[in-house]
Amino acid sequence: MTAALLEAKNLSVQFGGLKAVNDVSFEVWPGEVFSLIGPNGAGKTTIFNLISGLYRPTAGEVRFEDERISRMPPHLVARLGIARTFQNIELFEHATVLQNLLVGRHCHRHTGWWQDLLFTARARRTELEFRRQVEEVIEFLGLQHYRDTMVAGLPYGVRKVVELARALSMRPRLLLLDEPSSGLNTEETEEMGFWIEDIKADLGITVIMVEHDMGLVSRVSDRVLALNQGQVLALGTAAEVQAHPEVIEAYLGGVDE
Repeated sequence: MTAALLEAKNLSVQFGGLKAVNDVSFEVWPGEVFSLIGPNGAGKTTIFNLISGLYRPTAGEVRFEDERISRMPPHLVARLGIARTFQNIELFEHATVLQNLLVGRHCHRHTGWWQDLLFTARARRTELEFRRQVEEVIEFLGLQHYRDTMVAGLPYGVRKVVELARALSMRPRLLLLDEPSSGLNTEETEEMGFWIEDIKADLGITVIMVEHDMGLVSRVSDRVLALNQGQVLALGTAAEVQAHPEVIEAYLGGVDE
């Protein structure tokens, strides 16, 4: 039987008197798109922050390829092969698309500071290899036209794709997408769905997605976990979860983020 790529075991995190995540457990299998849904305050982005090392759990643990990562700093989590995007686009606006993508790739740099400073033969080889890998991502996502454009001059929808590209430049085995359709129009959301499907099918990358657009969730997800007030409500296919009485009640009684 195939082992889980990522496991969250009895995961809890508390901020003062507020339990943002309360005893949440789930497994994510290699090659699937696993979506987290729920109303405002459900704990979805908090779980992303726990996986990526930005938060440490109050209780429980996160394991990636059976290695405990819930006490690791974010840069070591990234080196293991976990990349993420954010609800609010986090790009260097006064750098080009290519430069932003190279920043994503440089988390895997193994040359010393003095080698980079002197631009030694090893540093040059590393830089050329990073450039080749980034160019592959640019081609994959159709960003050739924007390669040398400053991010500050790009439309919002293109910036969302650039942030996705930067995450892919890290060559992850697990990709965390935090509301990838947020702020996109219908056509851009449909295109984002195509990218997610291609990332899974063509690149073999496992995806965990936080998303409010249930059309996108239903289209790309293999399984869906519904949360409310930091607790698990339901786990199953998109259709099964959307039909669950507690999920219906949570959405009718809550306000979307």
